[in-house]
Amino acid sequence: MIDPTATVHPTALVERDVTIGARSSVWDNVHIRRNASIGHDCIVGEKTYIAYEVRIGNFVKINAAVYIPVLVTIDDFVMISAHTVFTNDKLPRAFAPDLSGLASSAVMEETLPTRVRKGATIGANATIGCGLELGEFSTVGMGSVVTKTIPNHGLVFGNPAQLRGFVCVCGHVLVELKAGQAPPAGTDFHCERCQRDYLFDRDGHCQQRA
Repeated sequence: MIDPTATVHPTALVERDVTIGARSSVWDNVHIRRNASIGHDCIVGEKTYIAYEVRIGNFVKINAAVYIPVLVTIDDFVMISAHTVFTNDKLPRAFAPDLSGLASSAVMEETLPTRVRKGATIGANATIGCGLELGEFSTVGMGSVVTKTIPNHGLVFGNPAQLRGFVCVCGHVLVELKAGQAPPAGTDFHCERCQRDYLFDRDGHCQQRA
């Protein structure tokens, strides 16, 4: 299940039935739980925790000390900076409802999934709430607390994180917004760095023009 071209540090703990793709690197003191899947050409930084059955795509860069619990899915080309924490329960308790002992760590009705779409970037020390989607090529500023779904190309930051602009595929800021502001439908954006063009449509989406 581990490709022969992958590199796994001898201090990493990789449980049974884990898949690690070609040319991926897993660094020191990483813990990857059973049935997790990591694609090809990925980097998993030291002291990161990846829960059971988590799915991580290809060309993903995960920095040091990232926490990824069950029901988080990471698509291709995502960057997750150091000390990012994902969550999967809005109302967690340590104990069972009848106070008979510790709560189960299994997936329950209250366990909520989160998906990070293609090309998104999450800044260092961010906290990601559960039941959310981080849109394609979106960017989360460092130290942010994300409590709402982020649109494609959205730039969010703060606590709680708010939409503060849109970014290009290349990461360049297309437009900066005041908190709660949105550009008028039909607004065009142009990236001065890579020359891509975008349209803000009537549905509130930032779409790259063909």
